[in-house]
Amino acid sequence: MSVLKEVRFAPEQRPAELPMNIWLDDGDTAVDVIDALALSPFASGDQPWSRTVGLERVRSDASLMPAAGTLVRSAREDDGRDSRLIVGEGWTLRVVRYKNRSATLSVSAISDELARAVLEEITEDATEPAPESDHVEMGFWWRGGHGSRRSGKPITTTPWERIRGNYARSLHDPLSRLMSVTPDEVRGRLVLLHGPPGTGKTTLLRTLAHEWRSWCQVDCVLDPELLFGSPGYLMEVAVGSDCGDGDGGKWRLLVLEDCDELIRGGAKEATGQGLSRLLNLTDGLLGQGRDVLVAITTNEDLARLHPAVVRPGRCLAQIEVGALPYDEASAWLGTGEGVPASGATLAELFALREGVAAQSTAPDTTGLYL
Repeated sequence: MSVLKEVRFAPEQRPAELPMNIWLDDGDTAVDVIDALALSPFASGDQPWSRTVGLERVRSDASLMPAAGTLVRSAREDDGRDSRLIVGEGWTLRVVRYKNRSATLSVSAISDELARAVLEEITEDATEPAPESDHVEMGFWWRGGHGSRRSGKPITTTPWERIRGNYARSLHDPLSRLMSVTPDEVRGRLVLLHGPPGTGKTTLLRTLAHEWRSWCQVDCVLDPELLFGSPGYLMEVAVGSDCGDGDGGKWRLLVLEDCDELIRGGAKEATGQGLSRLLNLTDGLLGQGRDVLVAITTNEDLARLHPAVVRPGRCLAQIEVGALPYDEASAWLGTGEGVPASGATLAELFALREGVAAQSTAPDTTGLYL
């Protein structure tokens, strides 16, 4: 069943305004109706100025509603999303609050000054302060039923000097060089960390976010298989989002974890255009003019990776993260008891230190674990 709603205007209004038609069917939700109603005054030209901001760490007691506003629509979904439509004299406000304490605020108004004033009123003291300096803001991208979304979250990080002992001494120099890279030293756009599970590749990415925090924003893509399968999603992520954080001038590092199928030797046959789009993002036309780096972790052996991925000049860093040799693992643990003669991964060492059998995953404090 479909319902057509046609918005009509008086003849004297038409020269300055545009018509708007809305089609609704049984696949639409109350939230979709709020979205359409919020766009209507902007599309018609009644309120031709629009501003949108994203908020993180929204206080639970923040009303996000101007004192002079009137709530005219409200809808809540099972996933915790709460949408509201609020109107006032000369403006219309759409507020969407999410379960993760983020929010999106969109206002249309008869003037840009009024739109700005409405947002300033409702965002004042609406968020909690950022955590202490041991945290870094990381963005998380994913694609849902209403398109792609980005949410910023603080993650706990540790400086490189405090965790370098978790890695084999043979890795200290290449990892130190990577951690100290500056924008002027970027040669190649791909950071490739490969090696067995539990060796601390994800921990390195968290530390990289800390060491590069002054010049690079780190964003993790939770669904890389969808990212490189959808040109529209890829374009949105490649262009980026400042999300109101004022970091528009920073480089960005896109983190893709466990992308074995995307970069192994048979990737072209397995993923179609996925590999080509990845390469295009790192040094093709898509990457031109965008200060974007890509970090990939994989459990694959280097010899099994696609030669186009590891060709000279493409990688800023290409590092195999392996187990600690027996003597270094024993020194880390304080004893050689339980340490295999072939050495031990970081995850196995944490397990041994906790007095449990070695396993392939480390405690939550040692990795990002998205």
